[in-house]
Amino acid sequence: MAQGKELSLFNGITIRRIWHKGEWYYSIVDIVAALTQNEKPSIYWSKVKKRARAEGFAEGIEPLKLKSADGKLRETDTANRETILRLIQSVPSPNAEPFRIWLAQVGEERFQEIEDPSLMLERMRQHYRKLNYPEEWIEQRIRNDIVRNDLTDEWRERGAKEGVQFAVLTNEIHEGTFEVSIQAHKTYKLLPSKTNLRDHMTVLELALLSLGEATAITLHQDRDTQGFEGLKKDSREAGTAAGRARKEIEQSVGHPVVSNQNFLKQQRRPLGQLSMFEEEEDV
Repeated sequence: MAQGKELSLFNGITIRRIWHKGEWYYSIVDIVAALTQNEKPSIYWSKVKKRARAEGFAEGIEPLKLKSADGKLRETDTANRETILRLIQSVPSPNAEPFRIWLAQVGEERFQEIEDPSLMLERMRQHYRKLNYPEEWIEQRIRNDIVRNDLTDEWRERGAKEGVQFAVLTNEIHEGTFEVSIQAHKTYKLLPSKTNLRDHMTVLELALLSLGEATAITLHQDRDTQGFEGLKKDSREAGTAAGRARKEIEQSVGHPVVSNQNFLKQQRRPLGQLSMFEEEEDV
């Protein structure tokens, strides 16, 4: 599975995190906000950081790119569970002990999913069932996510950089498949710009996108493609191939595959945050 950037919640506060070096790394500023309820957690953290340096455990802090409130990836101080537990001792808070328990729980969930990926898939099913998505759609969405994760693993291993390069490659496949960019597709569906488009695709749209992405995987592997430009060429070819399939389907069914259908009504229900669905793919 892809080692994607994800979110979790502690007492209703979003904690950004990323799977890095085989373990979770958490946004320290988010944790400070959760522990202290401080309106300016970044300023509070800058003071605590000086103390961390003096106490000799600042080496466990790593700046990693996480998505900020404006949707852009920005370097953010992060730390693994061991370092976070040490930091908690430097932040007086009645939430310290509940946070330690929460930290153990969210870490254990990820390890369980690595050992048994079916657990993650079942969490996805339950998430979409709570939103009243049709069962046929849910299964197609899961298949799409599996292919997507395999594709981003290929990109990562073959030298593409997460962020802009991943977005460009994704859009190449998407535009070749549907003859419309991701942003234009969102506009047609009347979706907010930061919405995850895949959560509003029809079963047929998802299936064709999976075809394009699976084709890209095959091209990358058959050609042993390395580097962004080569991956971009493969992605364009894969999208074109899926686009040919779309045109044949449209001739058979007698109407365009690209649909203005969305699932915004389902998503208005307040639900607990589920990780894995937050990462935007488009440029």
